[in-house]
Amino acid sequence: MQVQFGFCGHDDIARWRRALMPDGRPPKLWTRRRPVGQLVKSMISGRTRDAVSLAAYDRLVERYRSPRHVAHAAPREIARCIRDVTFAGDKAEHVVRTLRGIEAEQHDFALDFLGSTPLPEALAWLERFPGVGRKVAASTLNASTLNRPVFIVDSHVLRIFRRLGLVRAGADAAAVSDAVTDAMPDWTGDDFLHFHVATKRLGQTLCRPDAADCPRCPLRNVCPGRLTK
Repeated sequence: MQVQFGFCGHDDIARWRRALMPDGRPPKLWTRRRPVGQLVKSMISGRTRDAVSLAAYDRLVERYRSPRHVAHAAPREIARCIRDVTFAGDKAEHVVRTLRGIEAEQHDFALDFLGSTPLPEALAWLERFPGVGRKVAASTLNASTLNRPVFIVDSHVLRIFRRLGLVRAGADAAAVSDAVTDAMPDWTGDDFLHFHVATKRLGQTLCRPDAADCPRCPLRNVCPGRLTK
């Protein structure tokens, strides 16, 4: 898919990050999980409020204790455990199938090898599994203990990039993730995660799907979509 970007690159993104974090302090982050834990957490979190998906993940960990036990559970049991997330049945099926696939290939659930695999190959390896798109794959690599420099694009981040006029309306998460990652070769994994969290929180608060509060938005001066939905 051809994507039309309206920014020059590195300097623009760096300026937007400063606008989203004007006091220079990055947003507070969670304790990094091991890659397989972050994979599962991200798989069940789509289109679900953070507090709900975190509670569902915590229940899953408390009940099953290990990814092996999750992999060998019946999907309907997993669905009951994560019942509050959207599309719990589909997500449970995907989690079980993905963990079983990892176990069949790796004989365990240690994904540390993805930390040294070239980034495009690491993303592609993860994206082969059911329920794992670019957002989940990037989250597994960046937001886990692997801390790899790759940009996570969820629905909030994608909406903001579209409203800013940086991508065409049909651009997908993978295209935006690749473009921002390539534009910021000097950023660390923490830099990308801080920018993701700050942008996501903007989408959750001021730049909501149905009610954009443009006058209070820190990016209002560069947004051609301001005062529109």
